[in-house]
Amino acid sequence: MAHLMIRLEDVLKPLITLMRECQNASDYLQMDETRIQVLKEDGKTAQSDKWMWVTRGGPPGQPCVLFEYDPSRAGSVPDRLLHGFSGTLQADGYVGYNLVCNNRHLNRIGCWDHARRKFVEADKAADKTNTKKVKISKADVAIGKIRKLYLIEKKIQHLGPAEKQRLRHELSLPVLDDLKQWLDKNVAKLVKKSLTRIAIEYTLNQWIHSQATAMMGI
Repeated sequence: MAHLMIRLEDVLKPLITLMRECQNASDYLQMDETRIQVLKEDGKTAQSDKWMWVTRGGPPGQPCVLFEYDPSRAGSVPDRLLHGFSGTLQADGYVGYNLVCNNRHLNRIGCWDHARRKFVEADKAADKTNTKKVKISKADVAIGKIRKLYLIEKKIQHLGPAEKQRLRHELSLPVLDDLKQWLDKNVAKLVKKSLTRIAIEYTLNQWIHSQATAMMGI
């Protein structure tokens, strides 16, 4: 099966190139990179990190998802893949996206799912140590506050863009303000390098991007 896919590369390359061009001509893309294992690659051990770069987006009504393998996680990879793109890029907090955003003057927004995931991991760790039997963990409190943003989006998902934007200012902004105050108040109360503190610091470091994300409803 692997050899069949390799043989299809030349056949499908024009189509993939066209899909990439259509994606990069749009005004909004999502991007992420994921570790994968590749065997028998020249100059690389089986245990070394390699990366599958994923982009999602495209013209309205014609979104697509493209996967691009690269052994590197350097910022030059998204800079290459996003050639010609000049819109809004949604990504996690990885600094590798700074190069393409600066070079192409992209509007960068964050990802609440990445921020929430770190609190979920911290909450699970607290649950394993039985600390939640005494009181609710700070990670669980943060998850509850972030959940309010998700509930707002669920509530307004069938409305038009203008009405969604109005309700986000009315409903989401107070939730964001409350969460920001809570994060600022609690970050110094936690042990450095603890999972919950790492989650809070990640969210605060990405606050400008994440706040923009919540107001766009993405």
